Amino acid sequence: MTPAQSSFAIVVAGLLLVAAALPEVEALVPVLDRPVEAGDQLATTDLVEMPLSANAARGALRLRDIAGMEAARRLPAGSIVRRTDIIKPQLVRRGEAVIITVRNGPLLISTAGRALASGAAGATVRVVTQSTSRTLDAQVEGPGAVRVLAN
Repeated sequence: MTPAQSSFAIVVAGLLLVAAALPEVEALVPVLDRPVEAGDQLATTDLVEMPLSANAARGALRLRDIAGMEAARRLPAGSIVRRTDIIKPQLVRRGEAVIITVRNGPLLISTAGRALASGAAGATVRVVTQSTSRTLDAQVEGPGAVRVLAN
């Protein structure tokens, strides 16, 4: 932008006022290279860095904060990824089969069950056992695996 394009003058009450527009600062921001469905895990190959104005880049996450996370909703190609667009990878999904374990010292009991909620590693989710239909709170340990804390 030339100085002539970025400044203007006005006269107010007989005073000459000159204003100049500052050039916009650009930042390299990761944007989605392809559409992503809800639940898809994001990788660095799904993103490209594009120069955007500081205003447009507000709230954008860094590449390292996005990689390995899961899309919370469908995101179109070209989207700037923000904190509300991603969640920790869900290791247990609502309605899916899980292995429920209870540990108490050397005693380990496992049974089949079903998750009543989705959850990431370390999250507490409600599960129901298949054998007794009892509902329990359990901590997500891994993909399809939860642990009930013994009292």
